[in-house]
Amino acid sequence: MDTFAFIIHPLDIADVYRKFPLLERFPRKITEGILNILPPLKVSHITGVKSPYNEIEGWFVGCPLTSEQMIKLPADYAVRKIIKTGKLAERLGAKILGLGAFTSVVGDAGITVAKNLNIPVTTGNSYTVATAIEGTKKAAAIMGIDYRNAEVLIIGATGSIGRVCAQSLAREAKFLTLAGRDEGKLEGLAERILKETGLAVRLTKNVKQAVRKADIIITVTSSVDSVIESGDLKPGCVVCDVARPRDVSKKVAEERKDVLVIEGGVVDVPGDVEFNFNFGFPPKKSYACMAETMILALEKRYESFTLGRELTLEQVDEISQLAKKHGFKLSGFRSFEREVTPEHIMAIKENARRARVSGL
Repeated sequence: MDTFAFIIHPLDIADVYRKFPLLERFPRKITEGILNILPPLKVSHITGVKSPYNEIEGWFVGCPLTSEQMIKLPADYAVRKIIKTGKLAERLGAKILGLGAFTSVVGDAGITVAKNLNIPVTTGNSYTVATAIEGTKKAAAIMGIDYRNAEVLIIGATGSIGRVCAQSLAREAKFLTLAGRDEGKLEGLAERILKETGLAVRLTKNVKQAVRKADIIITVTSSVDSVIESGDLKPGCVVCDVARPRDVSKKVAEERKDVLVIEGGVVDVPGDVEFNFNFGFPPKKSYACMAETMILALEKRYESFTLGRELTLEQVDEISQLAKKHGFKLSGFRSFEREVTPEHIMAIKENARRARVSGL
């Protein structure tokens, strides 16, 4: 049978406490010290992923470091631990390895990991981009926003995901603003988009100011802290938060009933799939990055499909076609770990209308 493995890790220390409540008794530094020395582990066996063309099985393998540790610890240390986790996947019998969350960010975005393993590696970023764009367009349409004429903002535009999102939307949007920390990279991307599409995009390092003007936002930074706060958003806007940890503050869910925040990259997995591990989604749904690994295994494409930081539109288009072939599709919307119902979206639209009328 064709096989795959996918690396997961605790996004923050709260994830560790939910799994191991006894650790809450210890100071945080001790818990982090324990994580440092813990070896990689098999988390679960995944069964039932089945398309009209193939059936596969796989494993979640755990790399015991939080997102913050992966950022703050020396990159070489984090990468070595990811490689060890990949070796565990090899021993389990996986023929391809997917990198989840920050394991696809640290170091050189998987290149060194792939060089040190005997199986191919993929970050899943191609399908993440595809589903983020598709979901954002659908959500905007429901909210009554024509993305082609709206103020569109990409935050984290010089990262691998943000850059391709910008290139893709620039083919149709008329008003596009790119935000990022590296001014030189932003200018380089703007020149590339102008050459490819003829669109002159706006650039900014002032994220708060740009957020206040935007009708549609795709945010995909690697920040461990929130970059969008509740007071920043325009009534009726749509935000697709692709980042993990989230870029949108949890206070937005509590305080802003007039904006629609969706999570990027949630898809339905074909077959009677059992992940045998609760990562916060309803049954048979996964992140798009997980799905990319499954799609490649179903297709017997044992290659490092998405690796490093040079993602291309051609990769995004190809993985989208393979996903449709095998029955993967964009799921309904989710926001802050909850399903977003059509009734909920209608309530947001009405709240936004009232906010605009009252001038709030």
